[in-house]
Amino acid sequence: MTVAVIGAGASGMMAALQAAWNGAAVTLFERNAALGRKVLVTGSGRCNITNDAAAAAAYACADPQWMETVLAGFGVQDLLATLAEIGVLAHKTPDGWYYPLSESARTVVDAFESALRLAGVTIYSPARVSAIRAGKKGFTVRYAREEKEAEQAFDRVIVSAGGAAYPSLGTRGELFPALARLGHTVLPNRPALAPVLADLGDLQPLEGVRLDLGVTLWNGAQRLATARGNAIFTKWGMNGPAVMDISHHVSAHPGDELRLSLDLLAFFREEFDRFLVEKRHSGMPLRVFLGAFFPPKVAATYMKNARLAEDVLLNQVNDRALAGLVDRLADTRLRVKGVRDFEYCQVSAGGVPVDEVDPRTLESRRVKGLYLTGETLDVVGPCGGYNLQFAFSSGALAGRAAAAPVLR
Repeated sequence: MTVAVIGAGASGMMAALQAAWNGAAVTLFERNAALGRKVLVTGSGRCNITNDAAAAAAYACADPQWMETVLAGFGVQDLLATLAEIGVLAHKTPDGWYYPLSESARTVVDAFESALRLAGVTIYSPARVSAIRAGKKGFTVRYAREEKEAEQAFDRVIVSAGGAAYPSLGTRGELFPALARLGHTVLPNRPALAPVLADLGDLQPLEGVRLDLGVTLWNGAQRLATARGNAIFTKWGMNGPAVMDISHHVSAHPGDELRLSLDLLAFFREEFDRFLVEKRHSGMPLRVFLGAFFPPKVAATYMKNARLAEDVLLNQVNDRALAGLVDRLADTRLRVKGVRDFEYCQVSAGGVPVDEVDPRTLESRRVKGLYLTGETLDVVGPCGGYNLQFAFSSGALAGRAAAAPVLR
């Protein structure tokens, strides 16, 4: 069985390795001169491999059962065992995020490249695939390598070429037209896990401040999404995992009048309320009370915006003014202007809808012998290793299935 794998990111490297381990003669095409360039920047260079909470419900996927089937076929423990087999040991943070023990994404890429070569995978890099043609007895892949055009026949093809995120790293969605010509639907790519462009208004002084908070995205009276986690105030809006996790909903509503609600009390509301009752009628300065929960800059900015003197005492603030301050801490609304473009997003939404692919094998339901993995499909997970888990899971299932003999 001859198998072409197009794209040497996380899903492509895993697909090629699994296909080779299962007896296929594998050729791996990568448009860059080096493998795994996008993997190298994941987790700020540390490579957040996966997450204990990687379950179907965590993903933005049109069919949760489809995602459940994929993760059941190759889940977190399967991934960790495979990585250990090729020389990558992992450790888990207290919140369930997995990283290489080395704390380096380079470890992961080097281990895959070594394992691929040991497994006998032929690697064409750099090689740019321009066309895939399906025939009665397999496929023809057209590609350019060393400034020469060539064609090669394969029994099966795995497309792991990614979406449109990080175009400077070589992922530009260039094979989507080829998939459309083969009969697949291709949904427009849009940024996901991206910083959100928003008008900070009177919160501009908080630029650079990082907080744990809750976020809710509103389209008029419709609540589109919620998330909790770390967020950063920036000169162009908001960044950080909590905001990035809902950014694909922003890019899905261009032109709509969206609002982003920030709940600065989300992680300690009960403690905040209890402490407020305890100190309400004391002579404690309001800035000291707020300083128990927030950095000084946050306390000062919210007090100034509420027109409260910086030296005011808690027992000097009237009930209405105090209630207004607490309400705004729990629900600060920002006007959303969009998301940053593909160069600043970690993954892209869009691509081929999941209902056109068998979740047990990642084989196309439109073209027999064609397999689609990773960001080629319209699946988005939150920050924290979820997208790498899906990339590895889909790649593993596709590689195994593509290597299987044809049953007659």
